[in-house]
Amino acid sequence: MTATFATRPWALTPGQPRRLPWVFGREVVLDARQGAPRALQWLLKRNCSITPRQLGVVYLSLCVVSLVIGGFFYAQGAPLVLAYTALELTLVGLALLVFARHAGDFESLTLVGRSLQVQQSYGSRVAHTDFTSDWLTVEPAAGQGSLVELSGRGQTVRVGRFIRPELRAAFARELRLALRQAPAKASPESEPK
Repeated sequence: MTATFATRPWALTPGQPRRLPWVFGREVVLDARQGAPRALQWLLKRNCSITPRQLGVVYLSLCVVSLVIGGFFYAQGAPLVLAYTALELTLVGLALLVFARHAGDFESLTLVGRSLQVQQSYGSRVAHTDFTSDWLTVEPAAGQGSLVELSGRGQTVRVGRFIRPELRAAFARELRLALRQAPAKASPESEPK
């Protein structure tokens, strides 16, 4: 096995875009038409390795195999094996249903101009909150590694459930930086007549 060492950072090749300072967020275009506003979006979600549909297929295949084995023992004169198999499959199915219900949970923060829109989805509950970046504070909710608390104009929202605790401070710094860099509203004097 060989190793390669770089003594200095890799140089950008001509035509290669510069890396933006956003680690957690990404720039998006909200509308496909020309001149549509660009936005900065943070999409925080669970790290699930299996989708609810794939989980259903795995559960159905588990049911088929278990019921075939339980049916074999039932035919051999051991009816309790099939009863325990049915109980086991019911309990596993309930546990997987709870998991699948929360597999799609997410938090989405979208900064468009001076407006920050927060959308949180937990199970079947979806909450929307809008903030103006002029009146928004971004602080830790309790202490080191706690959720990030967004508050302004009498509204408070805690975000960052799907980010590792040691990375939440970096996320809060990035969000503060983006809010400071948000374009200011156009003043009436600067608008064309």
